[in-house]
Amino acid sequence: MRKAKLRSIVKKKFKVTTDSSHKFPVPENILDRDFKPGILGAVWVSDITYIRTKQGWLYLTTVIDLGDRKIIGWALSLTMKTNDTVIPAFKMARKRRPITQELIFHSDRGVQYACNEFRCLLETNPLITRSMSRKGNCWDNAVAESFFKTLKAECVYQHKFADKEQAALIVFEYIETWYNRKRLHSALGYLSPEEYGRNLNKQNIAA
Repeated sequence: MRKAKLRSIVKKKFKVTTDSSHKFPVPENILDRDFKPGILGAVWVSDITYIRTKQGWLYLTTVIDLGDRKIIGWALSLTMKTNDTVIPAFKMARKRRPITQELIFHSDRGVQYACNEFRCLLETNPLITRSMSRKGNCWDNAVAESFFKTLKAECVYQHKFADKEQAALIVFEYIETWYNRKRLHSALGYLSPEEYGRNLNKQNIAA
């Protein structure tokens, strides 16, 4: 990078969207920062962030499989309501990567994840165990936080979105065309999530 006179994009700080001031039960932190399960479909992590447009805010919810760090589910919404954020993102993840083994679903303590609607959805599948970060501890969901920082630095802060439709199109292209398929990831030995996942599947089949 020095020879090519390139330097990394500076990551800005961003506002926390978690609303944990609720009275719903909070599961314990089962994940306990074990971010390398070694297989696909064993641990999913999820979080919500915001994206500014000239028409107002959009909210992005993502579900990441820690096995290959791939964004397997996501939703863009105009509100922070559970039915607009975590539920459609989870359903996309479940459709793309059916749950066939025991799965930890980890998130922060936000009301969208703790509420009855989402809890009941997860509890319909006995293979799923819920896990939540400790109070005020963003490191417990570090992989999801890291993706949002990367997304903001490489995509969101590089555009001034005129409207929500433009933002949705550019975010779609970043996640589906660039991040999942092509972007090299230091935690994956500088492979893309797509390539790392294929290699991981081959290794598990061989074993």
